[in-house]
Amino acid sequence: MVTRFEPIAGKTAEIIEALMASEDMPISEDLQFKLRLCIEEVVENIVSYAYDGGNGWVEVGTQLVGDSLVITLKDEGIPFNPLEKSDPDITLSAEERQIGGLGIFLCKQMMDKLEYERIDGCNLFKMTKHLKQ
Repeated sequence: MVTRFEPIAGKTAEIIEALMASEDMPISEDLQFKLRLCIEEVVENIVSYAYDGGNGWVEVGTQLVGDSLVITLKDEGIPFNPLEKSDPDITLSAEERQIGGLGIFLCKQMMDKLEYERIDGCNLFKMTKHLKQ
């Protein structure tokens, strides 16, 4: 399943729902909760920051590869590798921590694999979750 949204301004919920409605999604509510949380984080980042004014596009997709679900998000926005951002110091209080970065940190904890590439002027972000534990 691959779906393209253009423009993306104001379409965060629509993009998230398209991914969650994929026939590749597991039926486990626990897995769906984790996947939705990660999808929401990455989609919100793309919609909010990839393009000036949200006038760009994003392609989202899901694919079953063996016992794993691979979620792919591709955009032509500002180059940004969220995996290069250092993890927040969660030992600090909320007041002491810097703003931002917690969502990607949670994705790192909940997903089995995160990958980023910049290919042909596009950001390509993949999240993999093993469905059979």
